[in-house]
Amino acid sequence: MTRVGPAEIIYSLDLFGVAVFAVSGSLAAGRKRMDVFGVIVLGLVTALGGGTLRDILLDAGPVFWIEDRIYLFVAVASSLLTFIAARAISIPWPGLLISDALGLAVFMAIGTSKALAVTGSPSVAMVMGVMTGVAGGMVRDVLSAEVPLILRKEIYATAALCGSLVYVMLHGLGLANIACLVLAAITTLVIRLAAIHWGFSLPVFKLKEDLDHGESDKT
Repeated sequence: MTRVGPAEIIYSLDLFGVAVFAVSGSLAAGRKRMDVFGVIVLGLVTALGGGTLRDILLDAGPVFWIEDRIYLFVAVASSLLTFIAARAISIPWPGLLISDALGLAVFMAIGTSKALAVTGSPSVAMVMGVMTGVAGGMVRDVLSAEVPLILRKEIYATAALCGSLVYVMLHGLGLANIACLVLAAITTLVIRLAAIHWGFSLPVFKLKEDLDHGESDKT
């Protein structure tokens, strides 16, 4: 019986993140009534965008999906399956948010891990982890004419930042990489899902005149 090691688990998690982010992008395309080509394009940029930007900035070898084309096949297959499934079953709006939260959590953890291994800098690793998690979703939202989640008052990038911080702290305490990955991803996922369920949000920037106008409207 072949033993599954940490490297295989991390690889599986990475493919899982690609799949769920491709689903997220495809569902966003479906909400905008795009054709099958649009569905695949949005699925691909959502699933591969963050990791591509990370690998280019780190300059640590070939971009992950060019080096291993299974990532590309998984993203395309997930997009097509979503296109087919959505024509047969109704996928509610929370389905997009939940799949996006899963992708955010997994990509954040793996991005933080890879950046820390390459640079050895906790601060750079956290920035790269957050970027890996949110960049694909930003491109998806821009292409589908939506305000990116990261720019709304919803807790999104903050959830990724908290998870990335957890990874760096646990890694500094000497925990195994796979444990750091799982606990960091769970942290981000729990915070993001809690924000979705209970409507948690960050304070919204308001000018003094806006606040004064609001008070005058009440009188």
